[in-house]
Amino acid sequence: MAKEKFTFQAEVSKLLDIVARSLYSQKEIFLRELASNASDACDKLRYAALTDPSLNDGNTDFRIILGVDAKAKTLSIADNGIGMGHDELIETLGTIAKSGTEAFLAQANANAEADKKGKSKDKDTVSLIGQFGVGFYSAFMVASQVDVLTRKAGQEEAFLWSSDGKGEFTIEAAKRDTCGTTVTLHLNKEDKEYLDEPRISHIIKAHSDHIGIPIIFKDGEREETLNSASALWTLQKSEIKAEQYTEFYHHVGHAFDEPWLTLHNRVEGVMSYTNLLFIPTMAPFDLFTPERKGHVKLYVNRVFITEDCEGLLPPYLRFLRGIVDSEDLPLNISREMFQHDPRLAKIKTGLIKRVLGELKKKAEKKPEEYAPFWENFGAVLKEGIYEDQTNREKILEVSRFQTTTSETPRSLSDIVTDMKEGQDAIYYITGENLETVRQSPQLEGFRARGVEVLLMTDPVDEFWLPAVGSFEDKPFKSVTRGGADLDNIKEAKGADKDGKDKKKKDKKQAPGIDELIASLKISLGDAVKDVALSERLTDSPVCLVSGEGDMDIQLERMLKQHKQLNQSTPRILEINADHALIVKLAGLAKDGKGSSDELKDAAFLLLDQARLLEGEALSDVAEFARRMSSMMERGLA
Repeated sequence: MAKEKFTFQAEVSKLLDIVARSLYSQKEIFLRELASNASDACDKLRYAALTDPSLNDGNTDFRIILGVDAKAKTLSIADNGIGMGHDELIETLGTIAKSGTEAFLAQANANAEADKKGKSKDKDTVSLIGQFGVGFYSAFMVASQVDVLTRKAGQEEAFLWSSDGKGEFTIEAAKRDTCGTTVTLHLNKEDKEYLDEPRISHIIKAHSDHIGIPIIFKDGEREETLNSASALWTLQKSEIKAEQYTEFYHHVGHAFDEPWLTLHNRVEGVMSYTNLLFIPTMAPFDLFTPERKGHVKLYVNRVFITEDCEGLLPPYLRFLRGIVDSEDLPLNISREMFQHDPRLAKIKTGLIKRVLGELKKKAEKKPEEYAPFWENFGAVLKEGIYEDQTNREKILEVSRFQTTTSETPRSLSDIVTDMKEGQDAIYYITGENLETVRQSPQLEGFRARGVEVLLMTDPVDEFWLPAVGSFEDKPFKSVTRGGADLDNIKEAKGADKDGKDKKKKDKKQAPGIDELIASLKISLGDAVKDVALSERLTDSPVCLVSGEGDMDIQLERMLKQHKQLNQSTPRILEINADHALIVKLAGLAKDGKGSSDELKDAAFLLLDQARLLEGEALSDVAEFARRMSSMMERGLA
């Protein structure tokens, strides 16, 4: 076939530009990334050959070979793994077939600009390369050209992929005696240190010693194995150093941060298995992709099976990285059948118990360390409250929540313990972000009484709260629903023994309130479900609340955004009878001094004000502007 020329996906071109124009003190990580890719390719072929031995041509001696050509100034990394076909080359090396790319590029660009100004550390952009799963492109940090010679297992034809990283790449037919891939780097003049065997050996020992496939430096007929080539998880914990755990995490998770928590356990019994799991310090880029795929690799007797086994861990633990190696699972069944194997279900149960147990220890004994974990992964872990009824209570125990009375996230148990006298429900409010919900007028009455309200800003909150219903016999209740029952709760200050403030008890209702409510109901008609006096408002004149049994305001907004709901449910308009504006309008309604048009304009302006406070768009902007202008004219007159 003739040489074909392709243009990189736009995102890849931007990425390569960032890599090419940035200088890093950690350039050596390119070798770790390429060695990890080679190891993965060998693992994949080893598994595929279990059901089709012809794929590896009888060669079960998997190796990664490093070689240099000082004269040509090239470094090569070769493997005898699964290899790639023509279309796979385009898909794998020409595009970033992952979501989150735009977020990555934005952050990488910001870091690169900061690098220019000397305001960021070199490792920042490098860490992003690993975090977003595009480690291959780190080769262009040290190479002016990269060639990839590859032949897919089970196929006769081989292909050569070449690029200088400046926007285009070519693919042409080539020859390779066996399946596998050879990546050849044409090194930059300033990076000739990577032609030095001792330098290469040091990098491999420091970053890739744990790889279970021999990494060999070959110089002519001489071969030297650079790594120990032993599966780290099979060693005793007492034999493993912290740095080894970290480097294995970097390898298996394609990550650059430090692991926040390491779980290395050997389980023996009905099902015997070893797990070496890590919780990252940084949130992976693909945490909220719709697929919600896991990234824990499954091995059987040290033979790699898959890194996406649906039945191994639940989606709400998808932030975990690492491996699980079982002695009891069969090798001769398909990956799809693994997901339905009852033995795998037993392993899954044990892993969930172990992870949640360790999280509970951290949360209770080291809350200051647990806080950043919850900030990164709490929204994902809470999915389990809705999806996993078996472990729901355990997940609730390790869940933490922002509230109106605390600067740090709190547990539900602590929140229940601190409930006010007369309070019979756990109150919460949902919204898009903390800043918005903290300013919600529905919180005013609760804040005045010192009642702690949960501030819920994760989309999953709308689903697990009604599913759970209560905690320690205390029902969850939204502050945006009618019937707040605040009169039963003691005031923070100045409350009598009956739990009601004497001033409020003795205070008379402003004249004309009943007439105003009647006028508002007539003017607004079907635009609202009802108009009622509010217990919850202290500063704002109005707010909107859902009726009992109606959909919560935030949930309705979410469903409309995702085109799953077209029609809005009318809300209850609550008015603050003590607010100066409401008192004034009540006087006009009682005395009959306000014209029907004036009161009607006022009614819709109050409704629009309540909608704006909820972050909703106005239904008729032109009418809002007309009413506002008319009211201002009357006021100025």
